Amino acid sequence: MCRRIYLVEDEKSLNVLLEKYLQIEGYEVTTFINGNSSMNRIDDMPDLWILDIMLPDIDGYELIKAIKKNNKNTPVIFMSARNEELDRVVGLELGSDDYLSKPFLPRELVIRTNKLLERIYGRENSEDLNTRLCLGEYNVIKLQRIAFFKDIELELTNKEFDLLVYFIENKNNLLSREQILRKVWGEDYFGSDRVVDDTIRRLRKKMCNLNIETVYACGYRLVHRL
Repeated sequence: MCRRIYLVEDEKSLNVLLEKYLQIEGYEVTTFINGNSSMNRIDDMPDLWILDIMLPDIDGYELIKAIKKNNKNTPVIFMSARNEELDRVVGLELGSDDYLSKPFLPRELVIRTNKLLERIYGRENSEDLNTRLCLGEYNVIKLQRIAFFKDIELELTNKEFDLLVYFIENKNNLLSREQILRKVWGEDYFGSDRVVDDTIRRLRKKMCNLNIETVYACGYRLVHRL
């Protein structure tokens, strides 16, 4: 599962460094350098917010109030270079789940992030059903049957959604029309296999950054290279 993290840090070099460390760990990271821009994204409800307390406009205290008002269960990690004890106490009172005093090693943030998300959401395993799938800037939430490009929700039919999930779960593998029909339309489907072509055509139109190759006389392949 690809967990979404929103990182708010106005020091650009630290912002970039922390983003890279979290991405290497496998997280999808969106960064902000001020409070106003992040305040406008509260409704996105990422899996975790990492907030610097000292920001050039809206401070971290106001942000966490808004985050918890929107969803009190959203976890938050505070970062601060100010009075450690005071910030820690105020942060806890406002609902923060962890606190880091600057300066700190980026790896420490990664470790704390892993432990917090494991505690909140549980350990990832093969039975987790991969409720969130990520492919480049596309994100798919299987249980809610929602797909996004960046932060824009896509309007997909049920079969388009099922086909998209099947492609992502088998990216870079060649899939025949017969395999796709059995998986997406079911063993008892009666009708033309051209329904696969039509659905893929619509999927390509709605998701133009998705690279679905046609392999002549064989089938289709969703190509994704890191």
